[in-house]
Amino acid sequence: MRASFKGIAVSCIALALAGCGSYSRDIAKDGRSAAQLDWPAPANMPSLHKGGTFPNLDNLRQVKSGLDKHQISELIGFPHFEEGVWGVREWNYLFNFRKRGTDEVVQCQYKVLFDQDKLARSFYWKPESCAAFLDEPTPPAAVADAMPQQITLSADALFAFDKADLTADGRSAVTNLGANLRAHMAQIQSIRVTGYTDRLGTHAYNQPLSERRARAVMEALVADGVPRTKILAEGLGEKDPVKECPAGAHAELVACLAPNRRVEVRVEQAS
Repeated sequence: MRASFKGIAVSCIALALAGCGSYSRDIAKDGRSAAQLDWPAPANMPSLHKGGTFPNLDNLRQVKSGLDKHQISELIGFPHFEEGVWGVREWNYLFNFRKRGTDEVVQCQYKVLFDQDKLARSFYWKPESCAAFLDEPTPPAAVADAMPQQITLSADALFAFDKADLTADGRSAVTNLGANLRAHMAQIQSIRVTGYTDRLGTHAYNQPLSERRARAVMEALVADGVPRTKILAEGLGEKDPVKECPAGAHAELVACLAPNRRVEVRVEQAS
């Protein structure tokens, strides 16, 4: 019996991208309605999207009926919850919007229903009043920060020790970077995300850790609306240190080597 349950669990994990189910009930074949619209609980969302994301309003306005899943993901990222990606007919998001002229942030849930051919057909907000954020004017480009060329993010500020999952503060830092990148996306040809570790530990350990951290930053940027097709993630382990430190007490050495534990984001401008 235990083996049977284990087999079912493994099968569901293997099919996660294909989709193990939907939240809404009896989605119409044409994707324009459902017998009952059900919404996932924000508290149950995966850690990658915990707290929701700040969408690019210009991209969100381009989400229209008839787009396929690849086109939707290029505009607003993949769904934030766990209904699956390719095999399902419903994607759910948790978006944050800042009230114009204030520091107040409003959270809104957004749902896309697809037809049998997996083309987007209907769109819903919870609460419905959130749709009004799409009508707000986009701030002029002149107020945006200058387009970044290279950004260095401290790994100690992004991740817990020896981990590759972004902390809450790390997620916030990447969200801010993503907003700046999106503001200049027309000028950007490519983005390279490179993870580095310090020299402590073996190369066999440091190399995959640097790769996982680079991918975590990349996936967070994609979730915030930066096109996946423009980003490349790589890890270089302990290579290219920016600071050399003499041998000494372990705690002092770890602190001295902190600048080497980093994620660099290099932006190549379109010609």
